[in-house]
Amino acid sequence: MAYKSFSIKTIHKIQPFKKAIKVDSDKSLSIRCFLLGSICQNISKVENVLESEDVFSTIECLKKLGVKITKVKPRKYLIFGKGLGSLFGGKNLRLNFGNSGTLARLLIGILSTTPNIEVNIMGDRSLNRRNMKRVIKLMSEFGAEFKPKNKFYFPLKLISTDMPLGIKYDAGISAQLKSAVILAGLNSYGTTKIKEIKRSRNHTENMLKKNSNTIKIRNGKKRIIEIFGKNELKPLKVKVPGDPSSAAFFTALTLLNKNSNLIIKNVGLNSTRIGFYEILKKHGAKINFRNLKNINDEIIGDIHVKSGKLKKPIITPKEFYAKTTDEFPILFCIAALTKGISIFKGINDLANKESNRIEEMRKILKQIGIKSTSNKSVTKIYGLDFIERNMNKKIFVPKLGDHRICMSAMILSLVTGIKSQIKNFETVGTSSPNFLNIVKTLGGKFETFK
Repeated sequence: MAYKSFSIKTIHKIQPFKKAIKVDSDKSLSIRCFLLGSICQNISKVENVLESEDVFSTIECLKKLGVKITKVKPRKYLIFGKGLGSLFGGKNLRLNFGNSGTLARLLIGILSTTPNIEVNIMGDRSLNRRNMKRVIKLMSEFGAEFKPKNKFYFPLKLISTDMPLGIKYDAGISAQLKSAVILAGLNSYGTTKIKEIKRSRNHTENMLKKNSNTIKIRNGKKRIIEIFGKNELKPLKVKVPGDPSSAAFFTALTLLNKNSNLIIKNVGLNSTRIGFYEILKKHGAKINFRNLKNINDEIIGDIHVKSGKLKKPIITPKEFYAKTTDEFPILFCIAALTKGISIFKGINDLANKESNRIEEMRKILKQIGIKSTSNKSVTKIYGLDFIERNMNKKIFVPKLGDHRICMSAMILSLVTGIKSQIKNFETVGTSSPNFLNIVKTLGGKFETFK
């Protein structure tokens, strides 16, 4: 499903608010539910699915690979699992991943060890610019081929291996690469062993935990994940919680808007996803998690936020990158409006997202009079606690194809009152299709135009 292109204008500063909201469902979990459900036995049931462009791309790809998926009612789906190694498409089938790097890497993981697969894979303009070298090299270790050789950008041809063998992998900070290896290992002979020194999001492992004959996890200084291939998988039954990344933007809006209070209900608060909140709480933000519960090895709860300035500039060590990846653009906005020099370490991989997020945010902050500097290891933002509004200042975002940049720019405009014009805003539909409706609920004013 492709959203029609449109742009956004904001003119007015948002007024104080006291509200309770629900944000869009978690994108990472929604995509994983469909991918894993397709290779489980029997029927998987998933409720509160995020009905966004990235998830629709996932469903479309799986249907082309022979998976039956039915929509029972809004946000509730049945996935008729085909079992490991059973996905199939005609020769030279074309799969389009749209804007989703998660779908691209994880489905490549599944297909690389599924026999008799020969597919052309591609994405939209933004995804086709993203380097796939690391996932290609890992899947080549399992025996898959990618053509043309030594090309690391879509479009590509993927040719699976009929004799996949488990590999050993020292995981970095990428949860997508780790998940791709896990998914490829599920249909490989022998054991796939992953050493994880730096923890990244663990939704894939959590979904597999009920399959004790398939996955074994040893926690310690080094987390060891072992995948025992060729074992049948039990069907899933999941109710997807709210997305903590989507919630981060409304958390920031509340913190930066005087005399405001917000409750965000039923949000996924997995410990590998809450770096944004931990960083802000450490710096004095009035954020609390309440009504916590554990459902299917995922922590879910409510986020309570009160407006208020941070006590000091933001300092983030490189260890926080993995669990704060999607939230850095909005964290930069908070830093820009916090007096002093905020320092962000180990975030250089942000240059390989939907856009170069470090550079694009630098351009946006410059437009409102905020200085920032970057090198390979450190980004510094020279924040001010007061931004002067005048007729000459304007936030302009060109067509980037990056939902997080669009959302961050709009929040920055709403809390400062500086006018904005944001192109390509339809990309927000990839992760948070109800974003503008929630902004409106909180009192934010904007105009849309083609």
